[in-house]
Amino acid sequence: MNAAQRFEFRFDPAYRRAAAIFGVRPSNAWIELDAGRFEARYGPWRVSTPRSNVVRASITGPYAMWKTAGPARLAITDKGLTFASNGDRGVLIDFETPVTGLDRLGLLHHPELTVTVAGPERLLEALN
Repeated sequence: MNAAQRFEFRFDPAYRRAAAIFGVRPSNAWIELDAGRFEARYGPWRVSTPRSNVVRASITGPYAMWKTAGPARLAITDKGLTFASNGDRGVLIDFETPVTGLDRLGLLHHPELTVTVAGPERLLEALN
């Protein structure tokens, strides 16, 4: 993979309204992947890590709207991070070394990130 690939989020109308309150819009929600870097942006939240830190990816879903709509979400049980723009399907990305992304101080570290991009199979293929 030489050129960077960009993956846009697929926004369900109800999720789009909920996300907008927190500054998340289609124009500032995306995944970018190249040979050396993985970067995810969801409004004010970002995850950036070397591509080699991504160890696994899989399709997941569906998701409960009340658990996923709106801002970036933290899973209390495992500290996983979710950037969800729809409740249908997404890609769960596991990291070898946990990443920062929820808090600006970088105190929380996330072992995984779930993203609900358009065409999750395409992102899955690019990651695996």
